[in-house]
Amino acid sequence: MRRVTLCDMSQTPRIVAHIVSHADWTYSRATGPGGQRRDHVETEARLTVTPDALRGLPAHTRDRLTERLHLDERPLRLRSGTQRLRERNREIVITRLTRAIETALAPPPPVRRPTRPTRAANERRLTTKRHRATLKQERGRADD
Repeated sequence: MRRVTLCDMSQTPRIVAHIVSHADWTYSRATGPGGQRRDHVETEARLTVTPDALRGLPAHTRDRLTERLHLDERPLRLRSGTQRLRERNREIVITRLTRAIETALAPPPPVRRPTRPTRAANERRLTTKRHRATLKQERGRADD
């Protein structure tokens, strides 16, 4: 029997597609390559993800994304204007969104439980301390 985790990573493409279709896309004129064309065409792509874009996702996924992407504090804004084509900039934004979602849905790293030193380790440490103390004590001033 397969153990189901909090959020299955194979669902990431479906989640990204849902968010991309429900989030707000805006386009504007971007600086950069394009010559005179850039003065006429809106090639910069901007994606704004708010908690409303997560409606329709499973509750545990929605809650985890809201918490990890801090959507309850501010919307997630991604933009790209480096390429000449709007669609290429849009693909770059979607790639960045995918990375952010994968990071947010990844399970947290295990917390290291502090362990006590072994008895042998304590004895080695104390033996070394005693040895260093005697060495330093022997370095004292010579008697007249």
